[in-house]
Amino acid sequence: MRAAPERGGEAVAAPDGDFVQSLARGLAAIRTFDAEHAAQTLSDVARRAGLSRAAARRVLHTLVELGYADGDGRLFRLRPKVLELGFAYLHGTGLWGAAQPPMVELVERIHESCSAAVLDGDDIVYVARVPTRMRIMSITLGLGSRLPAHLTSMGRVLLAALPPAELDARLAALGGLEPRTERTLVDAHALRRAIAKVRAQGWAILDQELEPGLRSVAVPVHGPGGAVVAALNVGTHASRVTLEDLKGRILPALQETAAGVSRAIGAS
Repeated sequence: MRAAPERGGEAVAAPDGDFVQSLARGLAAIRTFDAEHAAQTLSDVARRAGLSRAAARRVLHTLVELGYADGDGRLFRLRPKVLELGFAYLHGTGLWGAAQPPMVELVERIHESCSAAVLDGDDIVYVARVPTRMRIMSITLGLGSRLPAHLTSMGRVLLAALPPAELDARLAALGGLEPRTERTLVDAHALRRAIAKVRAQGWAILDQELEPGLRSVAVPVHGPGGAVVAALNVGTHASRVTLEDLKGRILPALQETAAGVSRAIGAS
């Protein structure tokens, strides 16, 4: 998961009288913990959350008292109770429960990994994942993992579903596009054309733009009223699956799975 940005000074000032700054500080402190920062000192949390030491001390003390964190006097760690916050979202949408069983069935059929994600700002966030024993990426992905939307097949499906004005604003805000591989689209006009193609055909294939060797195909998941609420993808390695096989064999199976998930969460 991507860490909260490090910044100095206090947390963001309250925009209005209903804003609870202490809650914002608590959430900022929780977001500083990740795989690279599983155990942190008070100073670490204060610096990475943009809090004073006094504010960070109060926040961490509260998290420990409520069972969301542990501290040994020097280092603080999150406790499993924090998972309740994320799973409240997953179970509240109904997507996780509806998607997981058909995703497992798909993986057993095609022997490739399958994931589901939603759009959050400029990133996609993984909300369900069924991996295979064959690793296809150098990083480990799990629930809550984030990746840049424009660099992923699921992200392009979700971006293609946005109203044109919102899509234009998001693409303009990206600024300079950094290449991840020699195949990464770094031209804004080329990226815009690629997303338009996804909108027209209803699916996206990315060939080694995010990471060498990684190929993926994604399709939308629809909710009540037909709105796109998530995306489903299959990730493969270029050494095992050709682009023709990805499109001819795996895409239809993925579309069938996504249709089933869509019906399960209320799409007509």
